Amino acid sequence: MITKIPKWLLAGGAILALSAGCVNVVALMGFTKLSVSHVTGNVSMFSVALAQADFKTLAFICASLLAFLFGAIVSGFIIGQKSLKLGRRYGRALFLEAGLLLLSSFLFNHHDYFGQLAAAMACGLQNAMIATYSGAVIRTTHLTGLTSDMGAAIGNWLAGREISKLTLGFQAIIWYSFCGGGVIGALLYLNIGYMALLLPAFIVLIAAVCYNWLSAK
Repeated sequence: MITKIPKWLLAGGAILALSAGCVNVVALMGFTKLSVSHVTGNVSMFSVALAQADFKTLAFICASLLAFLFGAIVSGFIIGQKSLKLGRRYGRALFLEAGLLLLSSFLFNHHDYFGQLAAAMACGLQNAMIATYSGAVIRTTHLTGLTSDMGAAIGNWLAGREISKLTLGFQAIIWYSFCGGGVIGALLYLNIGYMALLLPAFIVLIAAVCYNWLSAK
């Protein structure tokens, strides 16, 4: 049970969730109409394409899913899948993610479908980067598991059982940050198109610089 959340973890989780929400909405609103952070939904769309023998769509969704998986593999290779701790090589992963988002913006602006793959890889990398803290699973690119955990905690609280209100509050911050990032991404996309991806790229880049500075202290 979480009894204390470091400020760097609280800020980092919120910032990365906001970034992911922005990226995902831009991808959904663009010409691919496909999520880059929600594997479950994309697998369902994969199943539909398979049932309809739509092999072109099937191949593209499969490539997007594999890109997300590859991003997670790269994260595991760089960082390892352990409990969150200041001093690990998160900075390297964040710099790589920022580069992938910049590449995605460039490719999407040229109507290149590889922009989807770069963005999906960035999301897979980020999601695997955030593992656990004090037994609580932390994810920042989608909300399904997070919402389930919040619901279970609220149910336990209503039943009179002890819960970690700090954990619940942290999860709520991530939830609202992802939602807020989606709103920002939608507004930016409507005005500047795929240039909207420059914002999350910049956010992640600043997060990488700040993390390296903090871990060096």
